[in-house]
Amino acid sequence: MKQFVVLYYAPDSAMEKMQNSSSEEMKKGMEEWMKWAEKCGEHLVEMGNPLGNGQEINPSGVSQSQKGVVGYSILQANEMSEAEDLLKGHPHLGWTDGCQIEILEKMPLPKDNC
Repeated sequence: MKQFVVLYYAPDSAMEKMQNSSSEEMKKGMEEWMKWAEKCGEHLVEMGNPLGNGQEINPSGVSQSQKGVVGYSILQANEMSEAEDLLKGHPHLGWTDGCQIEILEKMPLPKDNC
């Protein structure tokens, strides 16, 4: 099976909303994620974690990332379309306006470079 990195994007307002949520609201949100994880079954290799404090590094130096990546997961599936199907109805997309998901296939390194 192939592996896919799932990146979760959200606007700053969503992160502020999460930080100001009650423990009951956060628990309800996690219940939705756990339902999604259960639906994925063995296809969910790693639930992942929230991400923050992103830094962009380029030849000019380091600056605060403006890309809005707020978390990741790792899925496995036979093809991209199967991984996409696993993300249909994902709770992140209903969290707040502006939330998005990006999925990238992990590509093998050429054996000659190892």
